[in-house]
Amino acid sequence: MKKFLVVLFCAALMAAPAAAMTREEEDAAWRKEPAYGRVIKIGYNGGLCLGTFGIAQLKGFYEAEGLKTEVIRMAGGSSGQIDAIGTGKVDVTGDHIATMLVPTVNGVRVKFTTGIHSGCKSLYVPVDSPIKTTADLVGKYVAIPDGIGGSDQNISMRFFNHDKVDPRQIKWKVAEAGIAVMAMKKGEVQAALLGDQFAKKFLDSGELRIIRSLTFDEDFKQEPCCIHAVHLDFYNENPITVKKLTRAHEAASAWIMEHPEEAVAVLQANKWAAGDPKLVLEIFKTYDYSISDEATEAALRNIIDDYKTFGLIDAKKDTDALMKQVWDPVLQHE
Repeated sequence: MKKFLVVLFCAALMAAPAAAMTREEEDAAWRKEPAYGRVIKIGYNGGLCLGTFGIAQLKGFYEAEGLKTEVIRMAGGSSGQIDAIGTGKVDVTGDHIATMLVPTVNGVRVKFTTGIHSGCKSLYVPVDSPIKTTADLVGKYVAIPDGIGGSDQNISMRFFNHDKVDPRQIKWKVAEAGIAVMAMKKGEVQAALLGDQFAKKFLDSGELRIIRSLTFDEDFKQEPCCIHAVHLDFYNENPITVKKLTRAHEAASAWIMEHPEEAVAVLQANKWAAGDPKLVLEIFKTYDYSISDEATEAALRNIIDDYKTFGLIDAKKDTDALMKQVWDPVLQHE
């Protein structure tokens, strides 16, 4: 009964205009939430893409919001992250929209509250390949390191879809990133979707080139690749805590944009980013952590509509209804 009343109370708070609350009123409401005073679990996969979580923890942005937080390294790849957030093993996490959107639409209990950053993956071919455009890959093999149905295939399918190429005309081959590069050199696959950080040494050495990119192409570089995600029960029961978590995340994002060198140094010192510091910094500077909620909302709508065209999301589902299901830019209510 007590939990039921708490949920009703929090639902009432969420229904009321947040802008009407002063900080004192917000703090008073926050003290009544179930998460108040307890340690909040932040799920982090250790990758450079999600460095905002580590920075928010290490530079005190969570603490500045009065939050007690623990960053938990998640294992098991994308499926492990989805399991962790969907089952409430962690309260907050982040990952590629291409990883999280379909499971969330299909019932994994998650709400997205803000974008994280733009960029990070591109479609690569050997530098001497005759492949110039995505249309040249019809009937040919594209390597996708994280598997069928994973973010690499979903991102690649959007590239093809934007270029009016039916993704069903592409042959997909699952291959770890390093193996994918060797397979391209041997002609066993003709292209591969790779993380820009991993591929940069091959790009710099003149072995690979980009034909399509989330990071550099005009139709994708304004989109967030990754999304800030909260377990749905936690979101429903703790609206003020969720706002504080999101505010801390956005403060960390702003700090990263102003201090990229220090951000990389901090993350590497804590083993939350690996690789040559100079290379990591160059990649880090291609990410836009100032991505707006308006850009994130537009991207989510576009991605939902894209996914509907090639069957990842049921075409009969209403985009507006799906947006209400998965998206709440909580800081826009302030």
